[in-house]
Amino acid sequence: MTIAARLIATVAAPLAPGTADAPQMLCWPNRTLLVQRGDTEVVAVDIDQPEAGRGDEIRFPAPWPRRFGTVTVSPERDAAVFAGIHAVRSVAAAGATRWEVRHGCWGGCPQLHASFHEYANDKDHLYADSGSAAVSADGKLVWAHVRGPLAGDEITEDDQELWVVLDAAAGRPLGRVNTGTVASSSEHTSHPDPSQMGLSLGEGEEGSPVLRGRWDGQQLTAEHVGDERILLAVSPSGRRLLTVPVGQWSLSLHELENGPKVARKLDATDAVPAHPQNTGDDRVYWDFDAAFVDEDTVVAGTSECDARYGSVRHWLVDVRGMDLRGEISYPVPVSGPARAAGDGRWHTISKDGTTVHLWGLVQEN
Repeated sequence: MTIAARLIATVAAPLAPGTADAPQMLCWPNRTLLVQRGDTEVVAVDIDQPEAGRGDEIRFPAPWPRRFGTVTVSPERDAAVFAGIHAVRSVAAAGATRWEVRHGCWGGCPQLHASFHEYANDKDHLYADSGSAAVSADGKLVWAHVRGPLAGDEITEDDQELWVVLDAAAGRPLGRVNTGTVASSSEHTSHPDPSQMGLSLGEGEEGSPVLRGRWDGQQLTAEHVGDERILLAVSPSGRRLLTVPVGQWSLSLHELENGPKVARKLDATDAVPAHPQNTGDDRVYWDFDAAFVDEDTVVAGTSECDARYGSVRHWLVDVRGMDLRGEISYPVPVSGPARAAGDGRWHTISKDGTTVHLWGLVQEN
């Protein structure tokens, strides 16, 4: 069975592919931004504004090149938050530093750097690990995964990685937990509840835990969702999480009301037919991206394993029983995985990285 998708909008990437990372979508309830990072600036576009892509851009100067960390933007686009090798820094569009929280060096050296320029030309820091940051749905909190210690802490030999909640306006640390990880990278997944956040931590051969954080206004707690997993998406209500194991063999649904353990799963090899051009024994597996269209429905892809055969495939999944409803049919060829775009939509990025397409399901009469 095929299920038709409709093209909602086409948005041009604001920066040239050769000089910037691929564009990404940041989604909160009633707000979706297209964000792209270059070496010298970050551009944020509100895709739901009438002039999206044609003058509705806000540009933030970058404090260091893009290889030295990650970036996010607040829902109201009043700040870009850079998670760097030595600090988390909030920057206003005019370029002023709103605040900075220094922390242990992701490059592995035992010092708290005061400035990026201390290691800008050090080859050992060119391939440093990195953390990440995200802004809560109400714009009041910054969640950051950093190396300990924070500036002002007592430095010890066994400083670990921290998950920290910061006051988004002033950068004041409000709460923290020790993740107990040795990660090379991390990625936050926003939650519709401003007091909650998801975090995937990549430890290479050591593991890949997923955490669910909750801030009650006094204390930060982190609930362990699973090991060897990547958090793909959070449902619109926030009550469901979708993960995939690092082996990518099954989509897993977590019903948080009943605890974080896997409630249901959908194995790719059992549910998804082999690509029409696959005449060998190559296995089918899920992408590391997916999108909730509504509380019960997910668009998930097998684009990574399909790409070697040409056309890529995306699938509609009913998570109530983890049933494959059918393959998505597009009016034009698409590339790459299906990723969230908020408000019942998902997006794909053109193969050359210059265009973002927003999609929705064709409404049945």
